[in-house]
Amino acid sequence: MPKQKEAGPPMTVPTTDIPGYAGLGLYVGDLHNHCGISYGHGSVEDAYANARLQLDFASVTGHGWWHDLPERTPELAGLVDYHTEGFARLARQWEHVQEVTAAAHQDGRFVTFQSFEWHSLAHGDHCVYFDGPRGEIIRAGSLEGLRVRLRELAAQGTRTWALPHHIGYGPTRRGVNWASFTEEFAPVVEMVSMHGCAESDEAPRAYLHTMGPRGTVGTALHGLRLGHRFGLIGSTDHHSAFPGSHGHGRLAVWADELTRDGVWGAVQGRRTYAITGDRIVLATSVNGAPMGAEAAPTAERRIRVDVRGRDALDYVELLRNGVPVHRVSRPELLAGAAATDAFTGTLGFAVGWGRREEAVRWEVELRVEGGRLLDVQPRLRGSETVAPADAEPATYRPSDWERTGPGGLRLRTVTEGNPNTSTDSTQGFSLRVDGDDRTRLTAVVNGVETSWSVGDLREGARTGFTGGFVSGAYRFDRAVPDAELSAGIDLTDERPDGDGDFYHVRVRQLNDQWAWSSPTWVGPGGSCRRVG
Repeated sequence: MPKQKEAGPPMTVPTTDIPGYAGLGLYVGDLHNHCGISYGHGSVEDAYANARLQLDFASVTGHGWWHDLPERTPELAGLVDYHTEGFARLARQWEHVQEVTAAAHQDGRFVTFQSFEWHSLAHGDHCVYFDGPRGEIIRAGSLEGLRVRLRELAAQGTRTWALPHHIGYGPTRRGVNWASFTEEFAPVVEMVSMHGCAESDEAPRAYLHTMGPRGTVGTALHGLRLGHRFGLIGSTDHHSAFPGSHGHGRLAVWADELTRDGVWGAVQGRRTYAITGDRIVLATSVNGAPMGAEAAPTAERRIRVDVRGRDALDYVELLRNGVPVHRVSRPELLAGAAATDAFTGTLGFAVGWGRREEAVRWEVELRVEGGRLLDVQPRLRGSETVAPADAEPATYRPSDWERTGPGGLRLRTVTEGNPNTSTDSTQGFSLRVDGDDRTRLTAVVNGVETSWSVGDLREGARTGFTGGFVSGAYRFDRAVPDAELSAGIDLTDERPDGDGDFYHVRVRQLNDQWAWSSPTWVGPGGSCRRVG
């Protein structure tokens, strides 16, 4: 178990009491990310070490094959060589990658899967996963050829997935092709990553990569409206050995245990939801059926939603067939808040800023004084390097952290300023605290102590700097009480002619962290059952 999960009080696995989730706990991971084993940066050892800083499960993905790679012309020579050299690099390291993946796994503490990425202009990129630490690079010349091999492996007892990702680019551009999509090996699709969000063509987080914009035909809602049934996940698609890099995308699962079988069963059963970074707790239920399930046809649908955020909630929105039908918004949450000096909620802390590409090294100690530190969730990020670099650093492990006791923790990290005014490269934490207005959060930052009370932080964020103008900085976020973090929905939707409807929920926090649940379908073909 990583140090940060051993010291101090044990980490609590979130649960929910709404129908459909009995015996399930919430775990978070990243199943699609890259490092220098193909084209990317950093070692696979660095990648798994970074993953264990803040995730429950991960798969480090190598780029493996591109069956319809464009012809190598003078203008495309660089692109073609970049990819083919990456494929060859993965092939040379494949045995080593499998050994590291196997060694990083420990049931109940950290779960790993073996994977590789298979590219296709015509049918979209797919990440191929194996239900254990070993697998093979399948160099299939067509999508059907890939599926044929996966069926052969299934007959031999090996479970696999082939999950579409960056779906929003659409057909012929390495995005999803709904005409060739099948749920046979894709119980879920990757809807959000560093490429952007493809819930709809108007979703937050636009596609800004050089590969192009998103269009309607590549979105998740378009596929769901065509009648496909799949769950939703997020991944980082990070290329610098940092699975789970905060803000790019992650996958949350409702599983019965933190094992390969537990995580696999949750994904296969579509008990999944996509998050951008913060571990927002999100559970949905329709007539007792959880997210990803199929409920029996009925005209009355009892809908329950449980949300617990890590920053102030902006809104929680229920959608039917992709159209909003109910919203709990911030004014309602604030209206329900009671005036009291007692406090249970979150305190955030981050370091970074300063000059671009100028490294600042940080030694930070945080202490909660006069209250209880209930939970620690890191908000750690990796290098934003994607394209080839002129020089490689010795390591791609910028951060390490540990609990120092029941009320404290220590962070060692490096930041280099934000690369632009819209990309967050800070490192930090979300702390869940129980106390009152006199409870204090004390930070010793590079030897300098600063302390603020919860009462002070209720009034707003506080900042400090390591030096003069344009120097490294730190921030104590506003203290957010539970009344602003938690929301629920309990309503009945009347739909006498609504067989085939699907419901999902999206959540936005004020800090621009998001969550999107997998759908729950109401007939035909359901009987209030879990899938998988």
